[in-house]
Amino acid sequence: MRKITLITAIIATTMLAILFACNTKTTAATSEGVQLSQDSLIKLGGYLVNTMGCDDCHSPKKMGPMGPEINMDLRFSGHPSNAPLPAVDTNVIKKGWLLFGMDVTAFTGPWGQSYAANLTSDETGIGGWTEQQFFTALRKGKWKGLEESRPLLPPMPWQQYGNLKDQDIKAIFAFLKTTKPVKNLVPEWKKWNELK
Repeated sequence: MRKITLITAIIATTMLAILFACNTKTTAATSEGVQLSQDSLIKLGGYLVNTMGCDDCHSPKKMGPMGPEINMDLRFSGHPSNAPLPAVDTNVIKKGWLLFGMDVTAFTGPWGQSYAANLTSDETGIGGWTEQQFFTALRKGKWKGLEESRPLLPPMPWQQYGNLKDQDIKAIFAFLKTTKPVKNLVPEWKKWNELK
């Protein structure tokens, strides 16, 4: 009987040791991540940008046969600086509605009027940004990735994007730095009291 108990204890201890070792290796591999080549990093970034819906707000649209389509010539350039917006009926917002511009690059709500940023590799976009600025924008929700700047405004979901792994944020930044540069200085945020 003692022999069976001893054998059972040895088997149980061995299995626990194996499980612990497997979990430790998995955690270490997950937390360290796999080093990617620059080309693979850019491809991952392209995949993430496409699946996370960055085009939805940051790419101007044009009307096509099936409705709004991304204007590929202006992809990721944010709200066009030369696109005037109609006057805003603030009473509608006071009743609980949010307003989106026709091409979904301008947004109006209780915070005022915000515009999708230029994410292209142009200097008016993120062309002059450092990787650290990009991390600050996504992790801390800071405009232009500057620590002392204002918060990013709705509908930018930086709180969710801030949960991305470091490698994913690096990949998105690497991909965006390869985009076609589009010169477009996005308008400044309008505060609520500046809306007409």
